Amino acid sequence: MTDTSFDSEVSAKAADSGANASAQFQERMAAAGGRSGVIDTQRVSYLAGKVIKAINDTVLDDKVSYEEYNALKAWLIKVGEDGEWPLFLDVWLEHSVEEVANADREGSKGTIEGPYYIGGSPELSWNGTIPMRDGEPGTPLVFAGQVRSVDGRPLAGAKLELWHADDLGFYSQFAPGLPEWNLRGTWIANDDGRFEIHTLRPAPYQIPTEGACGQLIEAAGWHAWRPAHLHFKVSAPDHQLITTQLYFPGDPHNSDDIASAVKPELMLDPQDNPDAEGEITYYDFVMAPEQ
Repeated sequence: MTDTSFDSEVSAKAADSGANASAQFQERMAAAGGRSGVIDTQRVSYLAGKVIKAINDTVLDDKVSYEEYNALKAWLIKVGEDGEWPLFLDVWLEHSVEEVANADREGSKGTIEGPYYIGGSPELSWNGTIPMRDGEPGTPLVFAGQVRSVDGRPLAGAKLELWHADDLGFYSQFAPGLPEWNLRGTWIANDDGRFEIHTLRPAPYQIPTEGACGQLIEAAGWHAWRPAHLHFKVSAPDHQLITTQLYFPGDPHNSDDIASAVKPELMLDPQDNPDAEGEITYYDFVMAPEQ
């Protein structure tokens, strides 16, 4: 039986979380045939050569010592041993890749997926409640809106996948003691493209810090905080997928998110819910047609 106590999750370790993230990514790549797309050999040569040259230029320009070089080598090895490559890449590089990928896409803004997405979450009605433990801590939150195409047409049956951290900043399947689908669900919009998601307001959290990524953060004197956010994947037939995160005003780390994923267009406006305990907020997803 799964341990659903509220104190066991705090024993989560970066290595365990990293191993889960790596395994999930490898499964998704395997399902996609081993890679996300065909990459031309000349393109690989160009990009790999440019990255290697930039590193060598840094070594020469900043006179990197053997001590610094060996420290980097040891750290890169530890990133692999801790299974933290998905965390490292998603925190420090994915925001630039996302910007390039969606530069010309119309409709709602996207941002990074991050390392904690799991497909296949329980499917719910358009106004269903996210799976959670009895007594799950946190402020109740109703998240409502409409999915429509850029031409204004409601997208009936659009799928909204939501996942987010709990009140302690942990994700199910990446920390012990949490039920498999805790705070993860998939909503199907109604005939008018509308949805009304019942969940809890998530908490800000620090990315795992006792592993290799934490070593980098400490050595550089950075902070490890991500502002509170809701993750979404929104899909509909013949339309481009939206992967995004939505944020809450007033969070001290909206302006210095370690993952550089916050955009002004992704800020919510929660208000006191006049009909129930907690808060309510509205946000529409506008989808571009497939090209």
